[in-house]
Amino acid sequence: MPDPFDAYQYLAHLRSRWRLPAAAVAFAAAVSLSISLLLPSKYTARVTLVIEPPAGSDPRVSTAVSQIYLESLKTYEHFASSDHLFSRAAEKFQLRGGRNRPLEGLKKEVLRVSIHRNTKILEIAATLRDPRQAHQLAAFIAGEAVELNRQTNRAADEEMAAETRKQLDQASLRLAAAESARNRSRQKPPTLEDLRADLEQLRESRLEVDRLALSADLSIAEQENASVPESAQSRERLRAAKTRAARLLLQAAEMDRRIDARQKALAARVASDESLAGEYEKALTAHQELEGRLREQVGSAGYRGERLRLLDPGVTPERPSSPNVPLHVLAAAAMGLILSLFYLTMEFGLQATKAESLRKSLRVAAKS
Repeated sequence: MPDPFDAYQYLAHLRSRWRLPAAAVAFAAAVSLSISLLLPSKYTARVTLVIEPPAGSDPRVSTAVSQIYLESLKTYEHFASSDHLFSRAAEKFQLRGGRNRPLEGLKKEVLRVSIHRNTKILEIAATLRDPRQAHQLAAFIAGEAVELNRQTNRAADEEMAAETRKQLDQASLRLAAAESARNRSRQKPPTLEDLRADLEQLRESRLEVDRLALSADLSIAEQENASVPESAQSRERLRAAKTRAARLLLQAAEMDRRIDARQKALAARVASDESLAGEYEKALTAHQELEGRLREQVGSAGYRGERLRLLDPGVTPERPSSPNVPLHVLAAAAMGLILSLFYLTMEFGLQATKAESLRKSLRVAAKS
């Protein structure tokens, strides 16, 4: 049966071999320091954007942000990380340096775009050897992302405005046609005023005929009730009065027919004018509504969707982001220490196994 692990012996073994871990740590730290100092320094510049809610939205909505909404904002990372935009930046700042480097690998090495967790903050980080160029690259990407977002929103609004303009043109044609029909109806002879004046004149003439008929009836009644003996002259006057009364009755009937016809024509004309006026008012209302909608769409173009706005333009970095010399040296020292301790542990175990084998051999020899 093997002996149990003896911590005291293990610590004593480590104490006796302390030079090996120390040498391993020192060697690993020295190698890591040398390599880190030989590596070219790279600088990371950061520019921050904020994703604002659409203009004119209820401010209470912006405070009640759901997790789904925050997740949907990740789509705005594509505005800054699009391949087309990075290719323009690579050409502008000559990032390939005359070498035929793949654009995808270069973008993965140079550019990092991310939205901070549970925020509406979009960060653009550019890493290059030249700190000034890194900051210029990050600022360029940020500015182009803002402009791309504005163009995308404006394109959608312009499409809506173009459709509204098309509807407005059709509404203008309907309005012009309705106005022309209304004006033609108003100017068509006889006009509405002429019909009303003619009807009023007919009614006055009808009243005059009634007055004359009443006068004729009274004259006939007076002649018929007269107590004087009838003469040829009186009979002639009576016959003339009756003839005149009959003629007035016929004239009254004819005027009643004309008044009725004028009333019907006036009613039809009024109904027609009111119908045309109603069509004109409807066309005018629709035209004004479309004009107001178009003004609103043109005035708010580019502000209906979320907007990217520059929050922090950043500064030219002064300290390199890589290589991180202290971190590299510390990691190498830790790895040297772990490997040396592993070696010493294996060595201690091997020595313990050899010692146990030797003790077994001695016990067998003593028994024999």
